Amino acid sequence: MVILLSLIGMVCWGIAPVFAKIGLKNIDPFTGLVLRSFITSGIIALYTSSGHPIIKFKDITIYGLLFIGLEAIFSTLVGDIAYYAAIKKGNVSLVTMVMSASPVVTLITAAYLLGEQITITKIIGAMLVILGIVLIA
Repeated sequence: MVILLSLIGMVCWGIAPVFAKIGLKNIDPFTGLVLRSFITSGIIALYTSSGHPIIKFKDITIYGLLFIGLEAIFSTLVGDIAYYAAIKKGNVSLVTMVMSASPVVTLITAAYLLGEQITITKIIGAMLVILGIVLIA
């Protein structure tokens, strides 16, 4: 199930930048991000208001709120503004390739903050990701 969900995410994240590039043609990146956020929020609000028991607000802790908030700032705010600005100005295939190196940053951060092991296999994989970006750029 994890692989299937990952593949769905991969396909969606692979298609979405092309739509973003087309959509950003006549609007600035920040406006595009706001528009995307409104659309996503609207869909989530509809889902939430339909009474789905999957959403458990009572389970939210201060700790969880803090780290989801940090993830939102790094990912959705700063990361997405940089992503939209890069897509608007550059070649969408190059931008997404560079951004696809984010797992290398995750590898290092997870080792530091979560104590995850960095294995030789992970190091080789990270080096191949970086080499691939260098070759494409």
